Amino acid sequence: MLPARAGQSGTGRAARALAAIIAITLAACAPAPKREVAPPAPGAVLAPSAPTRPGGYYKDDGPGENPPANLDAIPDATPRLEAFNRFANRPYTVFGREYVPATSLRSYKERGLASWYGRKFHNQKTSTGETYDMYAMTAAHPTLPLPSYARVTSLADGRSVVVRVNDRGPFHAGRIIDLSYAAAARIGIAQKGSGEVEVESILPAGAPVTTAAQPLPPVGAAAPAASIPVAQEPGGYVVQLGAFANYANAQAFIAHVTNQITTLGVEARVHEAGGLFRVVVGPYPTRDEAGRAGDRLRTALGLDNMVKPQ
Repeated sequence: MLPARAGQSGTGRAARALAAIIAITLAACAPAPKREVAPPAPGAVLAPSAPTRPGGYYKDDGPGENPPANLDAIPDATPRLEAFNRFANRPYTVFGREYVPATSLRSYKERGLASWYGRKFHNQKTSTGETYDMYAMTAAHPTLPLPSYARVTSLADGRSVVVRVNDRGPFHAGRIIDLSYAAAARIGIAQKGSGEVEVESILPAGAPVTTAAQPLPPVGAAAPAASIPVAQEPGGYVVQLGAFANYANAQAFIAHVTNQITTLGVEARVHEAGGLFRVVVGPYPTRDEAGRAGDRLRTALGLDNMVKPQ
């Protein structure tokens, strides 16, 4: 009987040990108690969260994480005479709508909705090929000449800012100008995302203003009937050098390759189709001619391309 009792005793010890292991395991798997967060002290100022503004900046855009401490001290842009950008003032079409930028300094005044763009485009190329700085006093406009200057005044409280216009946009119905974050903050629309403003062009002293030039039409006005939209010629074939999600990047690419391709006697332009901004040369009357042009670009400059119907 002793061996039997000894076996029973060993079994009991094993069972107790197993029970202890299970208890320890369950304790380890149990959720940790929630850490209590102390309520804010009376009168404490809470840090604002990023604005969720409907209809303001693009849904995945917004203010930077660490804006400059001296944001309010950033000076207005200083108007001065500048040569117009060679490529950013040509007629173009976005989302089926024609835009004809001014090619001379002229008066312009319009009221409408201003929005702004921020970190998604920060350090990317503008339509003039410059680097976008959301903390500089700049703006994007569909038809003002690039570069040029404008005063933007909030209709809500009269605050105003002078900006250097060096980009194209906005391309949303009802909006007439896209401000940098710094400019939007200056006139009080950064948190709201948009606001009613008056935009007035600034003509620098001594600027060669063409007296015969008519005032620039409002952004919402139809393009003149005589204008030729970008890359809308019927028929033929084009050589596509690239496709981009936004017009500014397409223009920046054109600025990058223009000096190279002009040696071959071709000129690049933007063709909007299928929601993309395609950089193309042509059109050519036949696929074979377009193919030969594409071969020259590939051989001479190493530019990958494809032939597509116009």
